[in-house]
Amino acid sequence: MTAKTIKNISNPDTYKGMYSFHKYWGKKPTESITFFIQNYTNESDIVLDPFLGSGFISRECLYRRRRFIGIDINPFAIEHSNFLLELPKASVFQSALQEIETKIKYKINKTYLTNNGEIASHYLWSSGELLKVWMKPKVGRSRIEMETTSFDLEKIESFSQYSTRNIRKLTFFTNSRINSSNQMSIYDLFTRRALHNIDLILDEIKLFPDTIQKALLLTLTSSSGQMSSMVFAITNRGKTKNQISNKIEVGSWVIGYWRPELHFEINVWNCFESRAKKLYKALVDISEHKYLRHESISALLKSRQGALIINDDCIDVMQKIPEKSIKMICTDPPHSDRIPYLELSEIWNSILNKDVNFEKEIIISNAKERNKKKSKYIEKMKSFIGESSRILTDDGTFLIYFNARDQESWKFLEILENNSDLQFIGAFPMEYSANSVVQDNRKGGMKTDYVLVLKRKGCSISYKRELLDKIPGWSTLVPQIATAT
Repeated sequence: MTAKTIKNISNPDTYKGMYSFHKYWGKKPTESITFFIQNYTNESDIVLDPFLGSGFISRECLYRRRRFIGIDINPFAIEHSNFLLELPKASVFQSALQEIETKIKYKINKTYLTNNGEIASHYLWSSGELLKVWMKPKVGRSRIEMETTSFDLEKIESFSQYSTRNIRKLTFFTNSRINSSNQMSIYDLFTRRALHNIDLILDEIKLFPDTIQKALLLTLTSSSGQMSSMVFAITNRGKTKNQISNKIEVGSWVIGYWRPELHFEINVWNCFESRAKKLYKALVDISEHKYLRHESISALLKSRQGALIINDDCIDVMQKIPEKSIKMICTDPPHSDRIPYLELSEIWNSILNKDVNFEKEIIISNAKERNKKKSKYIEKMKSFIGESSRILTDDGTFLIYFNARDQESWKFLEILENNSDLQFIGAFPMEYSANSVVQDNRKGGMKTDYVLVLKRKGCSISYKRELLDKIPGWSTLVPQIATAT
């Protein structure tokens, strides 16, 4: 392995192509995953990820002819993972997009028509008052800013009674961590005009075959944040350098349900088209489009290839996996209270029309009505470690990507001291290659994960030691985590 390859294990490159298509926050860099798959498994071995997240590990495994099992309680994670295992051809996706454009782009743009016959691209709002209307010029990249007219207000009012027909009712909890309330509805997060136009897109998506439909639905979920009323307007750019500009710029939706006073409403078609073009560009560079998928654990065990993707509680599923049948467990479990995945994925799951099992999620949540306390989280994580020990082969490898702000959240690892089967080999820090507002900027936020490496006791890995020793930051000591202040 080259020096650059080794360095990228702990300091990965920025996400590119398919890896940057969706804003789902359950993504981890693939460099370290690929390193361990290549060096600690063989063809046809089974790799398991019990907290699947974005599912990119599935493609890494199948591309290298390993079998794969992925489990996640989040329906969105399953949809995204299945999409990655059966990608449409770029040309087919482009044709579908062109068909949708021909049928409804003019209908959507008509809802953003201004009194001079032009199509608005952005509306600048402040505390419920429309301040400005922006349009794109026919030539050049600069914007045209217009004052609000009665025509604009009447256009908006015409949607005041609209109710979405394609998006299921959302479930919210009162969680100050992500600025949500159990009294919220989708109409607090989107204008009714935006929902009308999202419905138009959904009507067309339903008409396509499954593979294309999945790609289009994920395109819509990926762009839904920019379609919402949660897009910040950026002011005072350059303040830290004493070069303040009065120009207002378009920000982006950030993780959570923050509804800024000064925000944008953006043309829904423009958001959808922009994200679709990003996916198309990624698909052009893809060589492998479709992989074998199984419907049961027994079917995968009998085969020498393919993947099994399951939407369920990971512990329930792992209990059905035979002893010592998994060569590698590689997973990124929920990190204490850092990201309440199901709560944050609710908009996407509602667009996908997927029901969510909030009760079985292994998480710590600030939403008191969920009763997701730290003690329950630690208990569940210990059960997860126990099941992992049972199903790991004698020469298997167990990788846990983890970090938490307080020592107590690490207590699930205490089971290792009393477990005769597993031993801690070492760990290394891994930087994020795609920064997260939730992870990095709040009090006590962190900018790295630790990759913990475990093996069965008595298993010789001396022939692999030289590889581990080359990883930047590699240590045989358990990470020392300071208690958050």
